[in-house]
Parts: sequence; structure tokens; C-alpha cells
Amino acid sequence: MEELNQQYWNDRYEKGNTGWNIGTISTPLKAYFEQLQNKEVSILIPGGGNGHEAEYLLSLGFTNISILDIAPKALAVLEERFQGQIGKTLHLILGDFFEHQGKYDQIIEQTFFCALDPSLRENYVLHMSKLLTEKGKLSGLLFDTQFQDGPPFGGSREEYQMLFEKAFQIKTLEPCYNSIPKRMGNECFIIARKKQAVY
Repeated sequence: MEELNQQYWNDRYEKGNTGWNIGTISTPLKAYFEQLQNKEVSILIPGGGNGHEAEYLLSLGFTNISILDIAPKALAVLEERFQGQIGKTLHLILGDFFEHQGKYDQIIEQTFFCALDPSLRENYVLHMSKLLTEKGKLSGLLFDTQFQDGPPFGGSREEYQMLFEKAFQIKTLEPCYNSIPKRMGNECFIIARKKQAVY
């Protein structure tokens, strides 16, 4: 398998080979964002290179959004698109998720988990937990199906339950009722709160 490194992802953006990009925010995340009350929470979107989630959050009045992506090309396009908001309500961070430091109230999952080599899943869960504030939440979409070759890499709700409960209290892990047609029946929505440290 090709190494899923910065060059791999940057090449895909350069060539427009972004099959995960549905061209807009996905319906489950749109509905979820619309019921969030506090517009000042700090939000991280890892692997958020197309910017659809950030764009919708900005339209709802959210004021502290960060997009983290490993591909310079993706962020260059976003810089062009969101000129007036960069450094104010929207922060663009070029880097590797696993090396990123910071604290966020909420992290949004949308086709990032499935883009990682499955051998990194335990590290993903632990690093997500580290990046969240004490009462921070991870929420978003996970594929509830298998793929022959990756990325994307599939998985199941049973697998996610075992994986995430090591560092999170899972509030919701349910099949999506409002996926876009081509993903209907193949996605689940997760809302998980960081487990409190026990001393």
C-alpha cells in the first residue's frame, strides 16, 4: 500500500482526486451543527481540507474554528476562499494530526478517521482525548461498512464501541437516519465525551 503521507494527500488535492468531497456539508453534520447553542466554543476539524464544515459553522456565527490538514494545497485553497476570516474566526493549521498540540472544546469527525491507516486507530482515540478540554466532545460521522481497499478504510459500530470507550464516554453511536443518498445505511453518528481523569 502507498504510504499515506503528506505527499500522498497533497498530490490528491493537486489532481482533484478527492472522491470523499461531496461538495457541501453532509446532512447529518448540518443538522447537528444547527442545534449547537454556544457559538464561542473552540472547534477543531482535523483533515478538514475542503472546508465545508467550517464554512457552515461560520455561516451559523461560530467564532473559533480551526482546520488542521497535512496537505499544503488544501489549505492554500481555503486561504483564498476565506480571506477575511483567517486568523479571526477561522484558523488554518498545516501539520500532522498526531503531532498537533492544543486544546479544543469540540472536535468534528468527517472522513478523517477513515483516511488513516487502521493501525493508527488506537493512537487516534488517545490523541483526540489529549486535544480535548476537560469536558470536550468528539462528534461526527464514521463509516459503518467495509471497503475492499483504502483509503477510505471501513469499520463497524461494534469495533468503534470497543475502540472509543477506552478514552471516551460514548453518548451516541447510532446509524444515521439522514445520510446523503449514496452513503445511506453506511454511516453512524458518534458523540463522545472525554472521560474524566481519575486521580
